[in-house]
Amino acid sequence: MHLMRKTILPMSVALYAPAEPGYRSKVLNKTKEFEEAVKKVIKDVNLDNDIVVSVFETNIRVLGGLLGGHSVAIMLKEKGEYMQWYNSELLHMAKELGYKLLPAFNTTSGLPYPRVNLKFGIRHPEARTGTETDTCTACAGTLILEFAALSRFTGTSIFEEYARKALDFIWEKRQRSSNLVGVTINIHTGDWVRKDSGVGAGIDSYYEYLLKAYVLLGDDSFLERFNTHYNAIMRYISQPPLLLDVHIHKPMLNARTWMDSLLAFFPGLQVLKGDIRPAIETHEMLYQVIKKHNFLPEAFTTDFRVHWAQHPLRPEFAESTYFLYKATGDPYYLEVGKTLIENLNKYARVPCGFAAMKDVRTGSHEDRMDSFFLAEMFKYLYLLFADKEDMIFDIEDYIFTTEAHLLPLWLSTTNQTIAKKNTTTEYTELDDSNFDWTCPNTQILFPNDPMFAQSIREPLKNVVDKSCPRGISRAEESLGSGPKPPLRARDFMASNPEHLEILKKMGVSLIHLKDGRVQLVQHAVQAASSLDAEDGLRFMQEMIELSSQQQKEQQLPPRAVQIVSHPFFGRVVLTAGPAQFGMDLSKHKAGTRGFVATIKPYNGCSEITNPEAVKEKIALMQRGHCMFAEKARNIQKAGAIGGIVIDDNEGSSSDTAPLFQMAGDGKNTDDITIPMLFLFNKEGNIILDAIREYEAVEVLLSDKAKDRDLEMENMDQKLSENDSHKQNSEEATSAFQDVGEVSEEPEEEERSDVIDPDSLAPANAGSDSISISNQDSYVPEPDEASAPEPTCTQGDNQPQEQKTETESNSKVNWDNKVQPMESILADWNEDIEAFEMMEKDEL
Repeated sequence: MHLMRKTILPMSVALYAPAEPGYRSKVLNKTKEFEEAVKKVIKDVNLDNDIVVSVFETNIRVLGGLLGGHSVAIMLKEKGEYMQWYNSELLHMAKELGYKLLPAFNTTSGLPYPRVNLKFGIRHPEARTGTETDTCTACAGTLILEFAALSRFTGTSIFEEYARKALDFIWEKRQRSSNLVGVTINIHTGDWVRKDSGVGAGIDSYYEYLLKAYVLLGDDSFLERFNTHYNAIMRYISQPPLLLDVHIHKPMLNARTWMDSLLAFFPGLQVLKGDIRPAIETHEMLYQVIKKHNFLPEAFTTDFRVHWAQHPLRPEFAESTYFLYKATGDPYYLEVGKTLIENLNKYARVPCGFAAMKDVRTGSHEDRMDSFFLAEMFKYLYLLFADKEDMIFDIEDYIFTTEAHLLPLWLSTTNQTIAKKNTTTEYTELDDSNFDWTCPNTQILFPNDPMFAQSIREPLKNVVDKSCPRGISRAEESLGSGPKPPLRARDFMASNPEHLEILKKMGVSLIHLKDGRVQLVQHAVQAASSLDAEDGLRFMQEMIELSSQQQKEQQLPPRAVQIVSHPFFGRVVLTAGPAQFGMDLSKHKAGTRGFVATIKPYNGCSEITNPEAVKEKIALMQRGHCMFAEKARNIQKAGAIGGIVIDDNEGSSSDTAPLFQMAGDGKNTDDITIPMLFLFNKEGNIILDAIREYEAVEVLLSDKAKDRDLEMENMDQKLSENDSHKQNSEEATSAFQDVGEVSEEPEEEERSDVIDPDSLAPANAGSDSISISNQDSYVPEPDEASAPEPTCTQGDNQPQEQKTETESNSKVNWDNKVQPMESILADWNEDIEAFEMMEKDEL
């Protein structure tokens, strides 16, 4: 289940990829490999499993993969050289799967349930599904290509009928004045649950399938619906080069101030539609964001700051790049493709594949590689650079599904068991000459004139840098006028008994949180007097202003702790919280590199008693008992070149908690010159576990992950091979011993490659300061109007929720036994699986 342990692919790949690898091989001109892969799919894949799956994902990945594989298999068989044994086995599997999905459509509306049990369907007591009431527009509206193809291939019309009924219902429920659809709809009543509308997550492929259904099936009603929606998109959502969500009932009002990465498919769809100018503009804007962060963040704001820093290796931008190159012939898009390939190899490649980016700012990984990366990314990049003679079939004879599976266009005239009838009603009269251009053959529409695209791109080449300032100058503190409370927010310390007594008098209470921090809450009725209550209110207002000011002016991006010694060689990157004092790693690009050593006393709150072990090393210490700055001064005095503070709250992780930002002690901290970073308990245990296993562990403290040490890695592998060969020669008396010795080193490498617990999260201040904190969710909420603006630096920070908090002295609860590696991995898998479940509905 771990990409970096050289074992099997993650669950998402194992579940959804069986039908895809061979099909991909065919597109990449691996004909023999394709034939072998088809045999393995037929032999090994079993669809009759007691498992609850997403109808949407199973359709586009598994059903689409089986149908795409069947399309290529029959094409090869007809050519007479390969697949002569093939007898529509993949099609039979596709039909079996289609029938297993049909119970999901048992609703009064015709919209499918979002999930179905492949063995027990919906209604069965053991189905464990069928209670959902909502689905996303894309989930219900992205079925027509695969279901219609299945009907046309088999002559069984029920699949196409069900998919058409779902599309008809969504069309009828569109907002009639704006002609837009919402993100989420009730499958029983048809009411819009989420009334925001855009072209990204939750809606994207609904629009895509309306246009492509017209191309594949030749039904004009699909084209008319698409044109109606497209006119509304360009009127309300498109704000070149941006595409911003709006409210379907008030389309002139933006629903949020950020965009998600799934909208990167839209320029490609615009090329297919024939509207190339806005396609070039949006694509160029996205490319500028990629050049800033190496990958397209999962979400970014209108001024191009990181909103969600994950990047699960999505292929939509590569897809649009391919279509723009096909339309314009501009070699610029080949350079774009080259950049994508270089970034993938440099930042995402791991021993067993390519790992998703957990944080585009630090370069940390997730242990996952979705099947869309295999099915789409490789395919589009190959086709981008392939010449016509590189292909043994004409790609123009096929249409891409949303998962990049190829369906033959001749299906439009095959098994038309459903009479064409225009079920579209109440179309808006559209005055848009672009609609005359709608044609899938872009070679006819656009001459290969690179200057045409360049003239559109030129004004946008610096749009990201101009909108997102490189730095924010610190403003003078201004906390208003009028009477001040007896205790200033900037002077408050949670460990000061006098301060606590003043707070109590003002009606301000402290709530101790599980992670060691405290939350301030004011109850005016608990104040000693009305005057004290007013003082408490002013104190809280001052605290909120100070917190907001710290968020905007002092917030630092996350840092990276990279294990660079044998056998890790930089493959393990931990996201670390920064400090507001000490060496600024963003200004020292080389970072600080050294071996780690545990200090005594472990809390670092008094003079270090083992300075000989700490000198010229990076000190490891426990959080709590004193200020972070005090710890830093003590280890610096002992000769340490840097410090890592490990959280003492058992099980804390950046996967589930806001990333920590260490503050000073309220005094001048210019005397602290070494870098200090903070790791949560789970991340810190990675280093502690490595020390137990390898003793000498070297790390790099930096602003972001650096390229791994390939030279040292190769040298180590050669030394290991020489040692193994020598040992085998000397101990040839036992074959069993030889096998054990040969396998020992790879096992160590596998253990080192496991990980990346690092998570993207907003920073919050520690010790004596106040901050705002929140852990971003992958799923966007309906109303984002109140969300605070994320900060923007060279490594942008996440947005944060408004809570007034401060750290109290952490309790002594340190367990010297580190968590077993297998237990850590199990926790990560649970986090990954939960993330994947949220992602299934594309919300």
